[in-house]
Amino acid sequence: MQTRLLGDIKVSRIGLGGMPMSIEGRPDRARSLATIHAALDAGVTLIDTADAYHLHADEVGHNETLIAEALRTWGGDSSDVLVATKGGHLRPGDGSWTVDGSPQHLREAVQASARRLGVDAIGLYQFHRPDPRVPYADSVGVLAELLDAGTIRLAGISNADPEQIRLAQEVLGGRLVSVQNQYSPAFRSSQPELDLCAELGIAFLPWSPLGGIARAGELGSRFDAFQTIADAHRVSPQQVALAWELSQAPVVIPIPGASRPESIQDSVLAVDLVLGQEELAELNGS
Repeated sequence: MQTRLLGDIKVSRIGLGGMPMSIEGRPDRARSLATIHAALDAGVTLIDTADAYHLHADEVGHNETLIAEALRTWGGDSSDVLVATKGGHLRPGDGSWTVDGSPQHLREAVQASARRLGVDAIGLYQFHRPDPRVPYADSVGVLAELLDAGTIRLAGISNADPEQIRLAQEVLGGRLVSVQNQYSPAFRSSQPELDLCAELGIAFLPWSPLGGIARAGELGSRFDAFQTIADAHRVSPQQVALAWELSQAPVVIPIPGASRPESIQDSVLAVDLVLGQEELAELNGS
């Protein structure tokens, strides 16, 4: 598969989002492992997760543990697979979400994530979501400490605005490698952040790039242009959406979630889908 640089590491142009395999409606473990293995077989070398991807209060890090098992049991060489995890967003287990961006929590969270992933150093660690009770520079400052200590190899942020991106880049001394924000045909308000990442040469990782777990299958019916162009190319509208996102800037690396092997196998084909300028203009305006 074609690659992009994420920091100084080459990764596949499309990654795998692990969230659907660990929250509501998740498949059984066997199908989840088969999905991750299918992604690896297809050349995916970026897998996104978070300690908050779980259902119940007693299974924090469910998705991290699942990914670690999948990498151990895959028949290929996983040494070039970059696992990106996140901390600072919490799920108590009652369906709600909270945040804790305190330095103490992040230091503890990264150590727990490393244990679950079975690694000495986490490939990419991202501050999951700003905590209004904690100065943003203090939260990101922990990532700088972790980089300096070798606890993490790369640092990123998620759900950030342009001001926070610039501040994180300053706090990290120019070592910010990724921004993970929501972006899809249905959610385009992160365009300023995408454009800033392109300007600064920082990878932009759209989460929910197909519109979210519940609505990804409805993409073609919700956006006629994506279905029309998909029909013309004899591909899925989901492939068109990912190819459209890849066209936005060289730094874009979508991370579609998947809970079935067939889903990620379809998604990775988007890297070879060439859309014409008129098609892109139509999709940009749809």
